Amino acid sequence: MGQLDQSSRPPDSSLRRHQAFVAFWLARTASDFGFQMLSVAVGWQIYAISGRALDLGLIGLVQFVPSLLLALPAGHVADQFERRRVVLYSQIGQWAAIVVLTALTWLHGIHEASVLVLLFAMGIARAFEAPSMLPALVPPAVLPRALAANAAAGQAAMIMGPALGGFLYVAGPGVVYAVAAALYSGAAILLALLRYEQPPPRREPATVKIVMAGVHFIRQRPDVLGVISLDLFAVLLGGATALLPIFAKDILHTGPWGLGLLRAAPAAGALLMSFWLARHTMDRHVGMTMFASVAAFGCATLVFALSTTLWLSLGALFALGAFDMVSMVIRGALVQLDTPDEMRGRVSAVNGIFIDTSSQLGEFESGILASWVGAAHAAVLGGIGTLIIVGLWMLMFPTLRRRERLDA
Repeated sequence: MGQLDQSSRPPDSSLRRHQAFVAFWLARTASDFGFQMLSVAVGWQIYAISGRALDLGLIGLVQFVPSLLLALPAGHVADQFERRRVVLYSQIGQWAAIVVLTALTWLHGIHEASVLVLLFAMGIARAFEAPSMLPALVPPAVLPRALAANAAAGQAAMIMGPALGGFLYVAGPGVVYAVAAALYSGAAILLALLRYEQPPPRREPATVKIVMAGVHFIRQRPDVLGVISLDLFAVLLGGATALLPIFAKDILHTGPWGLGLLRAAPAAGALLMSFWLARHTMDRHVGMTMFASVAAFGCATLVFALSTTLWLSLGALFALGAFDMVSMVIRGALVQLDTPDEMRGRVSAVNGIFIDTSSQLGEFESGILASWVGAAHAAVLGGIGTLIIVGLWMLMFPTLRRRERLDA
């Protein structure tokens, strides 16, 4: 009888957390692969329908606008309700849009306007998926490794998802959409079955002050403000990857195969670094490690800008992706650990705005600067600008520079 009682005991807290993290990781991996496959198929299909380059630009626009406009309301929702349900409903909304896209494709009722409308709907749903559940799934000491493991899945999806989507597109876009829908449905099922311990959310009215509380919180926390603003300006100035087609054709004198290698190199570096970070704990000199990683990112940008050899350029981009992954994991863990649970949704929303804005504006800034001074000079200025930003931020945020541990 004693053995029965012992065997019937529920798993301990650490085992439940581990199971919850694995389920969440599998769900995010499935949805990331589905989204990357979908992105390739949508681009090919919409250009085949319209033949207009403008529509390719609109694909990014209709997904970016909802994420920008809804970031703060989505953060408020994440703090008012159980985050698992928020993410689950977001996944279901995206799945529904993909199912409609699949049906219209198979029924030959698809056109560019319907694709853009469905992508806009997916953008609305994805805006509510952003707040992270990881701090509730793993202990604080393990959070950086969990973030690295999560990032590894995202990088793997970025590398292999488009290739898999392109391979399946040979059988038709409807096949790609059907597989993506199946991956999203699997992700939704895993999230629906996921169980973890989370304090009940504190319901507050949706006033402007409450919704904007994330902005106020960041302003009052120098370390959080430092890492978020460092990410904004470093990525804004160091966006040399937006100029890869110019480097491939005019500087490195390679073809589409070379451009493909150049695009894959940063993701490959980030993926391998994320594997290392997932197995090792960063528990000393995290502030200086972050600043050193961003500075190394700027130096790798300079090497890439000055290189005229394909293999040196690939090595520089590989290093660029690896150093960016180190700083990204430190920044992400520090923001999550310095933010109380009841504020994480709104703070993550503000952080997401900074990240999306820096990525979009960084590409725009690089393109404008390259049109004025040339691609190589634009990348050189971006690398130098990143190094200057690192120096200024080390002076402006001394507590961040001296920070020893993530969970200070």
